[in-house]
Amino acid sequence: MRIALGIEYDGSAFCGWQRQASGRTVQGVVDDALSRIADEAVVSHCAGRTDAGVHAHGQVVHFDTGAVRDLRAWTLGANSHLPPDVAIRWALVVPADFHARYSAESRAYAFVISNRPTRPGLWQGRVCWQYRALDVARMREGAAQLLGEHDFSAFRAAGCQAKHPVRRLLRLDVERHGEMVILRAEANAFLQHMVRNLAGVLMEIGSGAREPAWAREVLDGRDRRRAGMTAAAGGLYFLRARYPVHFGLPVDAAPLPFCGA
Repeated sequence: MRIALGIEYDGSAFCGWQRQASGRTVQGVVDDALSRIADEAVVSHCAGRTDAGVHAHGQVVHFDTGAVRDLRAWTLGANSHLPPDVAIRWALVVPADFHARYSAESRAYAFVISNRPTRPGLWQGRVCWQYRALDVARMREGAAQLLGEHDFSAFRAAGCQAKHPVRRLLRLDVERHGEMVILRAEANAFLQHMVRNLAGVLMEIGSGAREPAWAREVLDGRDRRRAGMTAAAGGLYFLRARYPVHFGLPVDAAPLPFCGA
């Protein structure tokens, strides 16, 4: 049978999602825990592969198994074999044509910025620190110019392995919650480092270093070298993936607990 899972994790101590020959990965510890419950080798597939240091609030994965287990075994049982920084939130039997990656209609991320003069202590590794005061209105003006379907070459990592750079950006909101500035992005899919590069451009605009029109100039230039810095990985959270309703997956709208995103 095919099982889908909702997973959350703190990516600070991981080398990313995807299993590697060396280094601690989220997929590695998840597959190991599931394999112990299934009593057979399990390989999971995720909705969105996260990089080193990136977190997830609502990652979705699926795996196939011949083991017959109660759903509680795939949640509580697997959690008992997972490290403290990874937890399975829910499990669901899904049809054989469901695929965590290819069935997803869109994916959503939040990027969290601690915007204050001094660096954070409590949220170190979980937010991006920006000491310059950010003007959210300016950031929104810049963000509005990036919505829609475009060639996002200027916002992809140099090593991005995507076959093409065209993506449809459905949402790019900017809100302030006290000293936290939250970017929320949703697209049909994202390029490697795309959200972090969007955040880097919008922070330059919000600080006054660039005008809002610069966002469109960067986009149209299709040159990664013109887009400025890649924002820190610790501020990025995979929020959720959306699927056709007939699959019956839970709709996870719970906010991040410390910022309202």
